[in-house]
Amino acid sequence: MNKYIEDGPAHIILDLSTIDFVDSSGLGALVRLVKKAKGESGSVQVVSNPRVTQTVKLVRLEQFLSLQPNVDAAIENLKNL
Repeated sequence: MNKYIEDGPAHIILDLSTIDFVDSSGLGALVRLVKKAKGESGSVQVVSNPRVTQTVKLVRLEQFLSLQPNVDAAIENLKNL
């Protein structure tokens, strides 16, 4: 993913809707990815599901990670940037 951020496009949609579990190392990787994208004037929209969303909300990262309920919502959110 770092290569995509460095080479473009500036905005990435990461679809995690089929992921059943995310742990602290996964959250750390997502945070690093978002920070890198923001440093390159881009963004990462994370498409989530209820299980992943619950974990992300426990650590209060839902806004930082730009959680979206589906790909269409992520695309709409990118249009507003």
